[in-house]
Amino acid sequence: MGKKLFYVLAAPLVAVGVALFISSIVLLFAGANPLSAYQNMWEFGTRLETLIETLNRATPLYLSGIAVAIGFRMNLFNIGIEGQYVLAAIIAAKVGAEINLPPILHVTVIIVVAMIVGAFWSGLAGFLKVTRNVHEVISTIMLNAIAVSGIVSYLLSIWDVPDASLDTALKEIPESGWMPSLNGFVEIFTRDIKRVELWGFILVAAAVGVAYHVLINRTRVGYDLRASGENAPAAEASGTDPKKMIMAAMLLGGAVAGLVGLPELLGDAHEYNLRFTRGLGFAGIAVALLGRNHAVGIAIGAFVFGWLDRASGVLEVRGDAPREIVAIMQGVIILAAVIAYAVVERKRREDEAAAAAAATAQVLAERQAAKEQGGAS
Repeated sequence: MGKKLFYVLAAPLVAVGVALFISSIVLLFAGANPLSAYQNMWEFGTRLETLIETLNRATPLYLSGIAVAIGFRMNLFNIGIEGQYVLAAIIAAKVGAEINLPPILHVTVIIVVAMIVGAFWSGLAGFLKVTRNVHEVISTIMLNAIAVSGIVSYLLSIWDVPDASLDTALKEIPESGWMPSLNGFVEIFTRDIKRVELWGFILVAAAVGVAYHVLINRTRVGYDLRASGENAPAAEASGTDPKKMIMAAMLLGGAVAGLVGLPELLGDAHEYNLRFTRGLGFAGIAVALLGRNHAVGIAIGAFVFGWLDRASGVLEVRGDAPREIVAIMQGVIILAAVIAYAVVERKRREDEAAAAAAATAQVLAERQAAKEQGGAS
């Protein structure tokens, strides 16, 4: 049990430690006091409002990480989450603005539309891989460019509502399509919250995480998906169709990717405009790597990245350092995590091999002793 816990905790703890060390050096070169900077970040980051903002930021990062992890478990590098969620968000925002339904049904329709769009756009990459053997990295990069730079820009130009705001924007989603905040629940345990709202979509993200864990670890589909990713010829010999698993992984990952933009869309913005958050798809890759494709690990990684994003604002306000230092910290965390995971995994395999060799030697020794005892008698 002790060794197992060591294998789980060693890599992320080493990654965070290395990141703090390197970031401290960068802060010193920038003329800042690292201890003062970290203290200010901690004081600001532990405020209730900052923690709520952290959870809001972590929610789409978590969904993005789960979407990436589904592909990773199939040994697929789906880096098209960015295009999938942006395209899904704008189409879901348009559909949500044009319909008027009871609250629960209205939100459900928006969610379903986003998942369908995300699955369709990701499924194109899967289709190209299974029919033309086009590598998913190439196809998803291409589809990202088509979605973000082409289709979304075109749709904004033809769907724009004149004078809706200072930015190019779509029509606002009616209030029946908004996701209620969870401030009422939070205020049961603490004081009133006025400045920020905890987005209700965090519950949907939690449900997605549970569903991901159950699917991957407790179902036949998840077993086939993992087996195909680890050894496709062996899985095929056992009756699993790797091409079907590729399509399943891409469709499922795309469906989850379609949800990435909805926490902001349904919880805060209520319309799609030029200020809509970008970059969550690429950040999800880092979160999935840090979380080792595990539902709980991805949640921790998303929270860490969300907290760094929100707590870093105080560095610039108090003159400690530019908030871009956090980008360095995030990059170092990922780099250190990848290296640490590789070292820990090698150590784990060496320990398993040594344990197997010791067990084999013990069995052989017992057999030899039994043989000698039998011969003596």
